[in-house]
Amino acid sequence: MNRIENAFKNKPIFMPYFPLGYPDLDTSIDVIEALAKNGADLIEVGLSFSDPLADGPVIQKATQVALEKGITVKKSLAAVAELRKRGVDIPLILMGYYNPMLAYRLRKFVRGAHEAGADGFIVPDLPMEESEEFVKVVGDMPLIPMLAPTSSPERMEMIARNAKGFIYLVSVTGITGERKSLAEGLGDLIALVREHTSAPVCVGFGIGTPEQAKQVGALADGVIVGTACVRTIGGSETPIETAKQFAAEFRSALR
Repeated sequence: MNRIENAFKNKPIFMPYFPLGYPDLDTSIDVIEALAKNGADLIEVGLSFSDPLADGPVIQKATQVALEKGITVKKSLAAVAELRKRGVDIPLILMGYYNPMLAYRLRKFVRGAHEAGADGFIVPDLPMEESEEFVKVVGDMPLIPMLAPTSSPERMEMIARNAKGFIYLVSVTGITGERKSLAEGLGDLIALVREHTSAPVCVGFGIGTPEQAKQVGALADGVIVGTACVRTIGGSETPIETAKQFAAEFRSALR
């Protein structure tokens, strides 16, 4: 059983996002290790890019800081390898945009990700219709599909039917960021996706508190928390301890 399948044995799972290189590389590695060992079931490991079109201001700022501090694809892959050396054994999904992967050379990037111990990829600006080359190169490593409320029924069925790993269901239209309330009709949207797939359905965008995570966890197989994670930990004077507490609180809410 691979790491992703193993993670979903105890649902709903908690999936935080944190970018490598923020507020600096060493701290980001420590933060991701702390999240992994204190409640996270799977982590979206952020690869920074100068034009993160799907992300809101909190994550945009964090990734910009990471770039200014000198984060690169090569350093990011080395950081994943370091996390594996430290005993992090949960799935690590690389979340990033397509341009840096192409600039690094796609085959070299995928080979490096595999050797470092990554488990899959989330690429927000790579639509399924244009992903054939990437999917061919990654082989058995899944490209996690993203679905949104605006997806047509036909497209939703096509993407869900071919999903590997899990489905990243965007709960709201727009960019990442916390919301005061959950999207109306989320349960119906999840049910609609499940009609076309046996893959786990994880919900992201707009989940900012443990209570909101609990509500989503009652409907979905996993809960993705990005902006709140980056804002809370990045704004702390003791980011490692804050990461431990953040993970534990969300884990507790979902269990």
